[in-house]
Amino acid sequence: MRKFDLIVVGGGTGLDIANTAAQQGYRVALIEKNMLGGTCLNRGCIPSKLLIHSANILQTIENAGTFGISVKSLSIDLEKVIGRVNKITDDESHKIKNGLLQVDNPLLYSEECHFVGEKEIAFLSRGEKGKSNKNHANKNGKYDIKESIKADKILIAIGTVPKIPKIDGLASSEFITSDEAIRLKEQPRTITFIGGGYIACELAHFFGSLGTKINIIQRNNRLIPNEDEEISEKFTQIFSKKYNVYLGSDTESISKVPGPNGSETFHVVAGKKDGKTKVEVESDQLIVSIGRQPNSSILNLEKTGVEVDEYGFIKVNEYLETTMPGIFAIGDVVGKYQFKHNANLEAQYAYHNIFSHSDQEKIPVDYTAMPHAIFSSPQVAGVGYTEQELTKRKDIRYLKSVYPYIQTGMGLALEDKEGFVKFLVDKVSRKILGCHILGTDASTLIHEVLVTMRNGNGMIESISNTIHIHPALSEVVGKAASEIDK
Repeated sequence: MRKFDLIVVGGGTGLDIANTAAQQGYRVALIEKNMLGGTCLNRGCIPSKLLIHSANILQTIENAGTFGISVKSLSIDLEKVIGRVNKITDDESHKIKNGLLQVDNPLLYSEECHFVGEKEIAFLSRGEKGKSNKNHANKNGKYDIKESIKADKILIAIGTVPKIPKIDGLASSEFITSDEAIRLKEQPRTITFIGGGYIACELAHFFGSLGTKINIIQRNNRLIPNEDEEISEKFTQIFSKKYNVYLGSDTESISKVPGPNGSETFHVVAGKKDGKTKVEVESDQLIVSIGRQPNSSILNLEKTGVEVDEYGFIKVNEYLETTMPGIFAIGDVVGKYQFKHNANLEAQYAYHNIFSHSDQEKIPVDYTAMPHAIFSSPQVAGVGYTEQELTKRKDIRYLKSVYPYIQTGMGLALEDKEGFVKFLVDKVSRKILGCHILGTDASTLIHEVLVTMRNGNGMIESISNTIHIHPALSEVVGKAASEIDK
């Protein structure tokens, strides 16, 4: 059995910690059975945003007439769009792997593994058809183990996988998730999305911009329901004008029916909450996008002292240490914030805490002003409390301001008639409690607020008293801040 100073399970954000530890002289093992770079590089943020940029270009061209520009012909080569994205991400992933294969620290294990003891991880032998023997014990009741390794310090960073609901007929329907959607080679005529969160809305923007007919079946009464209500209501209103959005609808069954040219189409039946109305739609592609769930079940954590919650997320303390001392976890598998930038933040704290000599040296993670963004059309960005959260708090009195893009010079130039910036501010302390933006470049505009909330004094005056370039789009943030007392 080989002994290491640190074992990192997961080759996404965990790779950063593995490399840093190796550079500091620690002996490190890195385990990743799939493509290196994690969900973000291979199946998430990077490929989806590359695709969405193509959609944004197309949308700009299609709206050119508004600005007096005529575009006479337009064609779309989906295979080329997808091919460009896959080449960028696959090349980067292979580059990472090739780099690791050139060194022996960190030592890469491209194997499936699970825990066989508190600090021991085993790699599984393969059956006749190359399948792992994880679920097939030998005559002695033990797994066929090819090799095992051990370390006093272990980091789990294995992320999440798409959540699949239990719906009659779904399992046998040949549906896809976002993992497969970003690698489609042929453009569907019609796509039905089950779920109306950010994943569905980003993919709907991409495929819808290309001309695919979009159906969205959403249980909630709003799309992106975790956003501030004013944001999600406006977003839902905009999307409902472009696509077929079925709100308050629970998908009940999936079946295949004959389609054009001898093909089969998906027939989806959903029931409205009133119990009387049925929604029935047909499409040549079905994408399940109801969220993601932790990947923790693959590791046999019951063999360790690592506990998970009722949803399978690994329990950690404020130092990112699990219920087994010496084993840490970061990123989506922890479930605090399922964003790549959050995993990057946690990685900095985890590295320090893993190699601390005592509990007194450990530093709790500072999650202040954790932002997020949705790269759909319109874009959405947010940080801090939503108004619906504040209305439930009896201990906070707040002020609110909303300012539309169209009442600024650049908003007028862009013809952004729907966008707005919303501030929520503590009435007594004047601290910014939340900021929510819908509209052009929302994901960029919010950074002025983030700097103020995390590294400044957090006061609304820090923004309202700042000189904003006229007529830059950032003026809308300054004007929203100045409106707080009006």
